[in-house]
Amino acid sequence: MIEKACRECHRITKGPACSCGSTSMSTDWVGYVIIIDPQRSEAAKRMNISQPGKYALKVR
Repeated sequence: MIEKACRECHRITKGPACSCGSTSMSTDWVGYVIIIDPQRSEAAKRMNISQPGKYALKVR
């Protein structure tokens, strides 16, 4: 199954919808970051990420 990125929160998933509730998904995304501890992650703070997971850097 192809990984898709949520256009709203940028979380990468293989399902038809994101855990944030959005169904606006894209297969056109570039790069990713894995966030393990959002409270201590500088990348998570810059990207406004509050939940651990795999996130696309850019979603088209």
